[in-house]
Amino acid sequence: MFLVAARSKARKRALDILFESEQRGLPTLELLAERQSLGEQPVPAYAADLVRGVATHSERIDALISWNLVDWTLERMPAVDRNVLRLGVYELLWADDVPDGVAISEAVALAEDLSTDASPSFVNGVLSRLKAEKPTLDLDPKPLSDDEDLDGRDLDDTAPLDDTAPLDDTAPAPRSGA
Repeated sequence: MFLVAARSKARKRALDILFESEQRGLPTLELLAERQSLGEQPVPAYAADLVRGVATHSERIDALISWNLVDWTLERMPAVDRNVLRLGVYELLWADDVPDGVAISEAVALAEDLSTDASPSFVNGVLSRLKAEKPTLDLDPKPLSDDEDLDGRDLDDTAPLDDTAPLDDTAPAPRSGA
């Protein structure tokens, strides 16, 4: 029971640091180091692990959240919800010692305590979609080139045909009588 309460408090502390970093425009890991060195309000080890994990995977986390939003953008959502989702996605996908259901319910609980009335169901919906996609997700994809989409598909494959392009002389001629 103690571990559960301690981890819940650590999640709240991690959320405080992520939120402050975003609001003040400070690098997350620098703010974490500052908070740890000042010691005014202790940063539990698990909170520091969460902040480092979110910072390490921030681009992929934001891409996955954005990919699963319906009629919203990451920038448009409340900052608390954005950072609750970042924590939830990190725990759901990268924290192997946290069961999926716990990652989701803890994020929903943070949203209930700190955000709008609609936020808990919104957070639950996004994280539940990611949980369903989890078996198929590439968590550490190679960097995308300019001509690939989020799933690594070549965007040129979907480009309209250019019927003004020169014909390939090496292609076999069409068979007659077909």
